[in-house]
Amino acid sequence: MSVDREQIDRSLWFINGHFSDDITLDDVAEVAHVTRHHLAHVFGRMTGRAVMAYVRGLRLSAAAQDLANGAPDILSVALDAGYGSHEAFSRAFRDLFGLAPEEIRAKRSTAQRNLTKPILVERISSDALGPHRLAESKTIRIAGLSRTLSFDDMRTIPAQWQTFIPHLGHVPGEVSGTSYGVCANMTDSGMDYLTGVEVRGGSDLPKALAAVTTPAARYAVFHHVGHVSRVGDSWGAIWGGALQSAGVTAADTPFFERYGPSFDGRTGDGRFELWVPVET
Repeated sequence: MSVDREQIDRSLWFINGHFSDDITLDDVAEVAHVTRHHLAHVFGRMTGRAVMAYVRGLRLSAAAQDLANGAPDILSVALDAGYGSHEAFSRAFRDLFGLAPEEIRAKRSTAQRNLTKPILVERISSDALGPHRLAESKTIRIAGLSRTLSFDDMRTIPAQWQTFIPHLGHVPGEVSGTSYGVCANMTDSGMDYLTGVEVRGGSDLPKALAAVTTPAARYAVFHHVGHVSRVGDSWGAIWGGALQSAGVTAADTPFFERYGPSFDGRTGDGRFELWVPVET
């Protein structure tokens, strides 16, 4: 993977997961480990978009979807999208979509609007998968935000983490220190993905949160090597032969990503593990 490609992967991962935050070009450049001028050049050359224009497109597209879903307060939507006034938001909205926010809300549809969708991090072969070990795990109840995703929706996972992060430290019965990305109910077209934390016993959860239980079992534990934007490469390597090489067979129960204190959720750097239940 070229240096430029890695810079873009880091940039896309950060933007896709933080576009609703008050991020700047300098913030993105810091995560990509380059100067803002170099990032602007490389990002534009490789994606055909300016960095902050892409950020604004994601914010306005999320706002358009909220309005199409019937959001009652346009000013609140504008503020969430990073605009300080109804007028500034309406002007930018009309420039991008050709309609006023009120018109999108009245139509209850974003059909035929040029919504900005997250650009996927390029999937190429890599050495993102480290050595494995076998480990026993207790039953774990994990609570958080759950979404049913098609394989085409995997690009929305960073944004799902972005939505969950404000819940950290406030989940009833939360066991702090570790977060989980749980993959469950796999089908030919997708899966359920839950971003969450371990919780104790039968803790009552708010309606916005769901829970999944990972059973006590033996797991093959793999280390992801490199930036989190390449985690798809590691999962591909696991299902593409690493389990067979390890002499184990996956069990039909949830598997998960385990993010501990050494992982930096802002930059996407740091060590984390992929846990796959295996038959015994």
